[in-house]
Amino acid sequence: MKSDYEIAQENKIQPITSIASEMGLPAEMLVPYGHHKAKININQFDTNKIAASKLILVTAITPTKAGIGKTTTSIGLADGLKKMNKNVVLALREPSLGPCFGMKGGAAGGGYSQIVPMEDINLHFTGDFHAITAANNTLASLMDNFRFYNRGKPEGIKTVLMKRCLDVNDRVLRKIVTALDGPNNGIPSETGFVITPASEIMALLCLAENLNDLRKRIDDMLLGFTFAGEPFTTKELGVTGAITALLKDAILPNLVQTLEGCPAIVHGGPFANIAHGCNSIVATKTAMQFGEYVITEAGFASDLGAEKFFNIKCRKAGLQPAMSVLVATSQALKLSGGIKEDKMMLPDSVALHQGLKNMEKHIAILKSFKQKVLVVLNRYHFDTDEEIDLMREWCMSKEVSFAVNDAFCKGGEGGLEMAQAVVEICKEPSPSLHFTYDLSDDVETKIRKIVKTIYGGKDVVLYKKAQVMIKKIKQLGLEHLPVCMAKTQYSFTDDPLNNGLDGNFKIDVDDIAINRGAGFLVAVCGEMMRMPGLPKIPQANFIDVVDGKIVGVS
Repeated sequence: MKSDYEIAQENKIQPITSIASEMGLPAEMLVPYGHHKAKININQFDTNKIAASKLILVTAITPTKAGIGKTTTSIGLADGLKKMNKNVVLALREPSLGPCFGMKGGAAGGGYSQIVPMEDINLHFTGDFHAITAANNTLASLMDNFRFYNRGKPEGIKTVLMKRCLDVNDRVLRKIVTALDGPNNGIPSETGFVITPASEIMALLCLAENLNDLRKRIDDMLLGFTFAGEPFTTKELGVTGAITALLKDAILPNLVQTLEGCPAIVHGGPFANIAHGCNSIVATKTAMQFGEYVITEAGFASDLGAEKFFNIKCRKAGLQPAMSVLVATSQALKLSGGIKEDKMMLPDSVALHQGLKNMEKHIAILKSFKQKVLVVLNRYHFDTDEEIDLMREWCMSKEVSFAVNDAFCKGGEGGLEMAQAVVEICKEPSPSLHFTYDLSDDVETKIRKIVKTIYGGKDVVLYKKAQVMIKKIKQLGLEHLPVCMAKTQYSFTDDPLNNGLDGNFKIDVDDIAINRGAGFLVAVCGEMMRMPGLPKIPQANFIDVVDGKIVGVS
């Protein structure tokens, strides 16, 4: 089979104006960025159209380091629905440069199930990530400047909460010391960087409903505490307008297309292991305004991305998903079943059956939100008919729908089975979402409910720093905020080597960060880094420019 790059290059991309016209997007709302990508200048939403749209979440079982293929499945499902002549729009996250040049490579799908222009989407795209990085670091610079000129004064900043960000996997920036070599360089401080998808600016942009809401959220960002013990926000700094100006275009969602011409709105990119893991509310609502069916995804597995999609994003935006698609691969199930990584591509019905315990847990998580579930096997060439039959029969025994996704090899044609299943499931009305916790719960109760209901754990251990932050959160009157768990994606526990399926574990919460502008609290669990590192041989080793074209990104 041809490489992702070859398939994407051979595809004839339609003008973005044609894609917009086909989806019913008025010409005055389109802001082209070249011939094949554009921003959508949407100022208000039609609540009736949004309420009538069927929002389908794509999530997954516990992933391997190679991923599960949620984006490939999402794109294949959209193309399958398009083949059925359904009015469908994709709503996906933007890829981060960190994983693109690190372990994962590109994040625009694969095979014949891709969004294009693939290289643009994976790299600079329309500049949203750069704008977010610039806004974050400009704000950090302005804050440090204020500290410099107000050092020692009661209104000066004593404790700094905000960190700088960079969309690069760079472990040496996790903990650093700034302002060395003399007092003219500022106040020496121990600080660090987070990757741009983990920054609060990214989160608040993705949770803002419009430019005015974005401005308010920037205003509310808690940057630190003064010597007098008072909270210090962007509003106190007086630079909200400047930071909003840097994000004026970045808040507009981006329009591209699949290989088969299905419209795809790609916008925002918080990670689900260290942030809330969903594309922007603006993008999702735009897609729902123009699509009868809207396919979206949340990062990593249901215990991370889906949990935050429901408890944070849907609660904030008032969204009611029609159903959820749970993506699995045979190799991920076999790994969960105890097989070694070098054997996961070989037939092994025993390990596969053992691994179904992991899938059963993820189905239970989705059902805890009152979601209707479709299990989709993202098929690989080494999957046997016997293994597929085993999964299908197991799902039947659990009264859960099942379909095979073969879109990687066959495009929309390979997505028809799951598309037909989605249409059938969506015929019945969906129950209202059931949230894991109430916003009126205290912080510790919210965390404990997530650990027990979603992860299946026994309890929570709050370390001293987390306990201090909970007291501070109470003093600030912020207990009503939802909680975003920062936790490993490779396990239900906070230890990637312990799968946690036996339920005999506790979750360690080392710290709690206050993202007041974004509107949630971040519980940092175990050895969780908000700035990833690079593998021994990063994907950057294979990226090049050949005859004027970028290769090696996929």
